Amino acid sequence: MKDHSGPRPRPEARREPASGEEGGVLRLQGGRSSTSPLLAFDPVAEATRQWREHGWADAADGMATVTSLMRAQAIVQARVDDVLRPLQLSFARYELLVLLSFTRRGSLPMAKAGARLQVHPASVTNAAGRLEAAGLVVRCPHPDDGRAVLVEITDAGRAVAAEATGRLNREVFSSPDLGGGRAAELVAILRDLRRAAGDFA
Repeated sequence: MKDHSGPRPRPEARREPASGEEGGVLRLQGGRSSTSPLLAFDPVAEATRQWREHGWADAADGMATVTSLMRAQAIVQARVDDVLRPLQLSFARYELLVLLSFTRRGSLPMAKAGARLQVHPASVTNAAGRLEAAGLVVRCPHPDDGRAVLVEITDAGRAVAAEATGRLNREVFSSPDLGGGRAAELVAILRDLRRAAGDFA
């Protein structure tokens, strides 16, 4: 039976299928559950139809864009997590390891690392703490700034970063499921969105 109360946008929202189609859940957090049936219709397209039907046509394309981005992020995040989980890494901790491995000295002030990764200082502190507990980085006072703390990658951290990068390159980055140059096109579109949002100058 069709829900006449109107769709309600939530982080994990149920979208009503078109008449005669099997019901399903549009999960915006995490990849599709292995126990969930593969939908025979696109729930974002169905949500767009519902938006127009309920008189929100001027916002329908924007809703579809945002929802598609969130769903795509969840799909990609699930793939990345599957690769990094055996190495006991999150993507945030992986990013910090790789950032440090790219520097000439293998170290950065904590504040600069957070700025480069575009994360809150508390987030980089948490990531560094978890990595330090695993022996992958060390934190020490900055030799030239008594108020700053350096985070430095260890040899073990370099080895884990290299292993994780190899796995991600093989299993995720080299096969984003976008052929024919569409990956570069998508990156360009998202770059415009990020620039407009003030993500970079």
